[in-house]
Amino acid sequence: MIKYIKLIRIKHYIKNFLIFLPLIFSRNINATNILLSILGFISFSFASSIIYIVNDIRDKEKDKNHPTKKNRPIAAGTISITNALIVATLLLIITIAILIYLSTFNKFISIYIITYILINIMYSFGLKNIPLLDVFILALGFLIRVLYGGSLINVEVSNWLFLTVLSISFYLGLGKRRNELIAQEKTGNTTRNVLKYYNKEFLDKNMYMCLSMTIIFYSLWCQDLNFDYIMWTIPIVLLICMKYSLNIESNSSGDPVEVLLKDKILMLLVGIYAIAILLTLYVLR
Repeated sequence: MIKYIKLIRIKHYIKNFLIFLPLIFSRNINATNILLSILGFISFSFASSIIYIVNDIRDKEKDKNHPTKKNRPIAAGTISITNALIVATLLLIITIAILIYLSTFNKFISIYIITYILINIMYSFGLKNIPLLDVFILALGFLIRVLYGGSLINVEVSNWLFLTVLSISFYLGLGKRRNELIAQEKTGNTTRNVLKYYNKEFLDKNMYMCLSMTIIFYSLWCQDLNFDYIMWTIPIVLLICMKYSLNIESNSSGDPVEVLLKDKILMLLVGIYAIAILLTLYVLR
């Protein structure tokens, strides 16, 4: 069972909590919207697992030569390609069933997941080797999650939320490439071809440009929301950004999920932020 959990990358489902942002910030919480958001979370999680499986099958031989990816079930040989495809098919069937139900509330809801799957399949089959486009696709994946969450409950995503998520997504993607590049230079491993087009100086400058934009956009978003005390969440966001940057600057893989889950202080700060937002929006308003 553990090997199948690793295959579908359950810990990466944490990214899909972005789907709940429109629900939380719109303060449009009711039983129906909660159910729709949960179903949306499940469907998007399974769709992302399908992409992970396809990518692992395609990169099986490359992953065998990678210091950490060689432990993935397909590369390690603990799960056969046939069994992996069976799992992907089952996940696809469940995803389609959920989308059919969700389409009764919004007939366009499937567009987001279909777009996500198509873009990431193209990423897996070659777009990941094109500099900047590879990072753009990574960022687009986060943005699609938020737009999908808004579509689930028929809430329009605000411009400031759109810009905040877009800029932080670019920061995360560039940070991932930065640390992959550093690791490649140390180990001599060349399994990610696109890294030959990047250098640390370029990635550093653009990372922190995007981080600065994130803080500015978030601050403007708080101003636009016009809730009492919400401006006090900005210092917490600054601390989260600085702690994440500190981790990126140290010995880290650069993967956002790994960075978060391996740092208890960072997890605590994110938890404090979540509590502060809930109090601001639903208690102290």
